[in-house]
Amino acid sequence: MTVSAEDYLAVVTETIGRVADSQREAVGRAADLIAEAVRADGVVHAFGTGHSEALAMEIAGRAGGLVPTNRIALRDLVLLGGEPADRLGPLLERDPAVAHRLYELAPVRPTDVFVLASNSGVNGAMVEFATLVKEHGHGLVAITSARHSGQMASRHPSGRKLSEIADVVLDNGAPYGDATLPLPGGGAVGAVSSITAALLAQQVTVEVVARLLAAGERPPVYLSANIPDGDAHNNELEARYAGRIRRGS
Repeated sequence: MTVSAEDYLAVVTETIGRVADSQREAVGRAADLIAEAVRADGVVHAFGTGHSEALAMEIAGRAGGLVPTNRIALRDLVLLGGEPADRLGPLLERDPAVAHRLYELAPVRPTDVFVLASNSGVNGAMVEFATLVKEHGHGLVAITSARHSGQMASRHPSGRKLSEIADVVLDNGAPYGDATLPLPGGGAVGAVSSITAALLAQQVTVEVVARLLAAGERPPVYLSANIPDGDAHNNELEARYAGRIRRGS
């Protein structure tokens, strides 16, 4: 295998196909869990750190997505919790203590459900947050790499990993280290976890909508804000969840 855009496309295409085939049942179970929560007036809270924050953005607040969604991020500690900006940093995701403050800052209700994304699934903040979610009785969907997580030791004091806590686990199919094209001197280039996680997030969203339609309900789905009447449509739906969903941070 060479290092080229064509080779990367081939790897991505193969990985997408493998994830689509292997995760079909899990996607359905995740959709069941989320659809049940939405029908009970629940909100979907999405949380990811590092590049996995892209997964939270894929779920919360985008065109074609569900309106009752809320994105949680480490910077909430600063923007909502009043902590100094220098609190943020690349190692913060390893600190289990921050999970408690993030959960406190989130506008959570008992009917809400969570989607947590972590390629490794071993960092302290993510594992602790997942533990809190389950302790409070919420449904939990995890998106992670089974291969990467399986070769890592947990960085949480409990020794547990995200995949061991969630009700439903979606495997993003990424290899250990995420990148796919080996380099001659070692290492690799061409990560795939963001692509496959986005695929899984969109598949779950579509299946949730399918379930709401089958129940005879009108799915609360965003229009693009950049088309005529998009703002009016979205504002009307967002008003139903006032104080429970956050946008723009």
